[in-house]
Amino acid sequence: MRHDLELSKVMKRLVTAVMVFICGAAGYQFYLLMIAENWWPAATDIHPIGAGVLIVLASAAFGFILAPLFWWSIKKFGQFFESKIQNVSVPDLIVGMIGLIIGLLLANLIAIPLAKLPGGIGVYVAVLLNVALGYWGVRFFAKRGDDFWNILTNIDIKSKLTRSKKKGESPAPEEMQIASSCAKIIDTSAIIDGRILDVAKTGFIEGTIVLPRFVLAELQGVADSTDPMRRTRGRRGLSVVTDLQKVKGLTVEIPEVTLRELERDKVDEALVVLARRLSGKVITTDYNLNQVAQIEGVDVLNVNDLANALKPMLLPGEKIEIDIIRLGKENHQGIGYLDDGTMFVVEDGYRHVGERVKVTVTSMLQTSAGRMIFGRIHP
Repeated sequence: MRHDLELSKVMKRLVTAVMVFICGAAGYQFYLLMIAENWWPAATDIHPIGAGVLIVLASAAFGFILAPLFWWSIKKFGQFFESKIQNVSVPDLIVGMIGLIIGLLLANLIAIPLAKLPGGIGVYVAVLLNVALGYWGVRFFAKRGDDFWNILTNIDIKSKLTRSKKKGESPAPEEMQIASSCAKIIDTSAIIDGRILDVAKTGFIEGTIVLPRFVLAELQGVADSTDPMRRTRGRRGLSVVTDLQKVKGLTVEIPEVTLRELERDKVDEALVVLARRLSGKVITTDYNLNQVAQIEGVDVLNVNDLANALKPMLLPGEKIEIDIIRLGKENHQGIGYLDDGTMFVVEDGYRHVGERVKVTVTSMLQTSAGRMIFGRIHP
């Protein structure tokens, strides 16, 4: 705050000095014109130098008086401009400036052949073209800001994904293009879950898995936690990353992309932005991240969905035996589990807690959080 006040004082003095100099120079130019045109012969005949000094000093004094008003106008305009752009992100500002520059270039290119119009009309046309095309450039680029910013940043981010798995090995351009287009950005939850490693070993996942530096940092933070449970999960995740790097046919890339570069504060939001810029997919087990990514139009590879899809399918009417181990949410329900961990809700099963009974499947509920099967005791 103190620094801002000192800077404001310096700028005010600078503006005052500039205004005094400009007005003094204007007074001197006026004095020369007055002599050339002989506007005030009496004053110049009596004492030409004294008249010139008097006019210059009077003009400089006028500039000194006008300087506070000019400085106040600059401050008000600056505050107004700052209030308008404080909620505008840096990418939007950059894209808007690019649009303004392109609009002004087009306006001046069009105005060049019109400069020879009679009556000085070309000057006014040039001014109108600059205003109109400059405004059009800013508006057009602002509306398509995300697309243009993605084009500008994708080159840098994708270049970070072209590093080879082995040091000193330079992949061919075709391989780099395929790796970028097939990129799969992995989330911390999927790494800690660990099942992605088993899936990768089977060969169902190939190409490039992108592990951003900020995800690896989050995983390391979990591994360094004081909570023994979190610390164990974090170390397991680091072990999964190491094993993923050893899977044949799979490339694990760790680009030096930060949250600041992606203009996001949260890891989940940054993952979605990165996936959209790389035209890739997000690997996760987080239900909320799954939903946000789908809303943003990003493809998601949910490990839970894969696990649920691979579970044995039970059709209504099938009969199985199951152990009821506890009461359900409703008083009349009993809860059991299949061998793969699927929850089985049994109607009127509250009387058979601790027993193994034969049940008939009635329906099934499938969600990203898991699968639930409903049934009733077979008579």
